[in-house]
Amino acid sequence: MDNAPQLIQERSAPPATLVIFGASGDLTRRKLLPAVESLARHNRLPAEFALVGVARTPMADEEFASSALGVSRSLSDKAQLQGGIRYVSGGYDDPATYKRLAEVLDELDATRGTSGNRLFYLSTPAEAFEPVINGLAGAGLNHAREDSFARLVIEKPYGRDLETARELDAVVHSAFDEPQVFRIDHYLGKDTVQNVLALRFANSIFQPIWDRSWVDHVQITVAETLGVGTRGGFYEHAGAMRDIVQNHVLQVLALALMEPPASFDAEGLRNEKVKLLQAIRLPTNRDIADLAVRGQYTRGGTRQDLMAGYREEVGVDPLSRTETYAAMRLNVDNWRWAGVPFYVRTGKRLPARVTEVALQFQRPPHLPIPQDQLTGLEADALILRIQPNEGISLRFGAKVPGHSFRVRTASMDFSYEQTFAEESPEAYERLLLDALLGDPTLFIRSDEVEQCWRIVDPIIEHWANDPSPIPTYEAASWGPTDAERLIDRSGRHWRDSR
Repeated sequence: MDNAPQLIQERSAPPATLVIFGASGDLTRRKLLPAVESLARHNRLPAEFALVGVARTPMADEEFASSALGVSRSLSDKAQLQGGIRYVSGGYDDPATYKRLAEVLDELDATRGTSGNRLFYLSTPAEAFEPVINGLAGAGLNHAREDSFARLVIEKPYGRDLETARELDAVVHSAFDEPQVFRIDHYLGKDTVQNVLALRFANSIFQPIWDRSWVDHVQITVAETLGVGTRGGFYEHAGAMRDIVQNHVLQVLALALMEPPASFDAEGLRNEKVKLLQAIRLPTNRDIADLAVRGQYTRGGTRQDLMAGYREEVGVDPLSRTETYAAMRLNVDNWRWAGVPFYVRTGKRLPARVTEVALQFQRPPHLPIPQDQLTGLEADALILRIQPNEGISLRFGAKVPGHSFRVRTASMDFSYEQTFAEESPEAYERLLLDALLGDPTLFIRSDEVEQCWRIVDPIIEHWANDPSPIPTYEAASWGPTDAERLIDRSGRHWRDSR
């Protein structure tokens, strides 16, 4: 019997046309076109691949091709994509746009050999989702021919609350079946987010301690040093709870806390994520003040680097009550996590850019070492660093070298960059390839969306009806003082995540 290790077959996309709605926009330029170029550079796209841009902005095929090929680093990449790039200009609510698109797609099937496979990517403002979906259905582009596929990728925000998310789902499902729909959260495309699954399910040493018997509490931090920049107009209608917590934070939390799936396939993983989200205790109006904190950054920093306050940013209401910081305590009512508090926080203009999950373990029930021999000994912790400095740290107590017996905190660190020579793909690159292959594992199912809105909706509604002034925090600080009180009242403290 041959016991030689089997080589893993590298994944490559099938013949297909990628259609990007909102092709003249910022997301397309910064993320989607570079992702296509990188897939081509790594030989993940076949010769029978085509790219079609659709937007209101008038543009010739050659101009869009020049923009798309401009991100290519080599002549071979340009040659691979050359000849398979088209552009369709028109209104999203104009049937003529979709008639022209259908003609272009048929032409590419004939000349490029794209086999009738279409991936429609909605990189547009949310208000354009419905007219685009209706336009595709009106032109019959939502249905694939036999042995072909038609798929829809939808960017966030997926609704503004549970009600509007359900309304959007009704529009989507009137044209596309759920298996055709790929709701994208780029956080799930990060290797370090997926490494949460590898750490938990490929290592038996962590399973026995991954529960309430050993874990004292969990902290999830998504901190940004930047302000809203040019996105003030968008952020005014979103805020930190909708922009980050409802999707990124809750997705990471679900991966970190869910039960092991019976099989490592898309439905097995997504079923367990939904079960975890269903187990999160819903906040009520009576206890929201004790469980959730908001804040808005004001002018701060140093004399040499003074940063504007949120209300001074372009596109922001001078009297805005939109939160740029949100923190919550969540409780999970299931056997594994009953009684363990989960603290999440996110904000803009914080002192460090960091995304991490930190499991702090119970302290020893009895510590025989005298207090004067302990030098700032902290509780044991496992920290999963998602960005930057991607890796894992295990914090524990160790003896300090010397003639006396003293103990202080030490750590063992794993670094992605130092351990692996392989290049980590960008999140959009991985997710685009998955969508082309029809792999929904890292995309969000309809019931996941509903469960996430179910958790944050009561808090958003409570804040909207709260007439009191929004708490503030200086730019480059770790948030409002209320956030400290949120965790301090249980005798715990936020990690210094610098």
